[in-house]
Amino acid sequence: MSGDMSTFFSISVIFAVLMVFTALYCILTSRNLIRILIGLELMTKAVTLLLAVGGYVSGRMALAQSFIITLIVIEVVIIAVAAGIVIGTYRHTNDLDARKLNSLKG
Repeated sequence: MSGDMSTFFSISVIFAVLMVFTALYCILTSRNLIRILIGLELMTKAVTLLLAVGGYVSGRMALAQSFIITLIVIEVVIIAVAAGIVIGTYRHTNDLDARKLNSLKG
């Protein structure tokens, strides 16, 4: 790798790792269901960035793009289902606290 490519790769990987740690912090420390969804979204964006950088560095951008599109489709489905669950939970409990999910029956 040339100097510019190595710097680009290093900065991108560091940024993606910081995004993953931020997302994990958001998911693990928050009790708000919307914040947990945002953390999940941030984590998938970090994976998307890593896939794009890996494809660019390895010269297999077409393969990386197909993985990214697949990841985006899966991400949309997961977020849509999770948002539906959050809306249903809010209708039953009038709160977005994840700890109140234990009190639901049905």
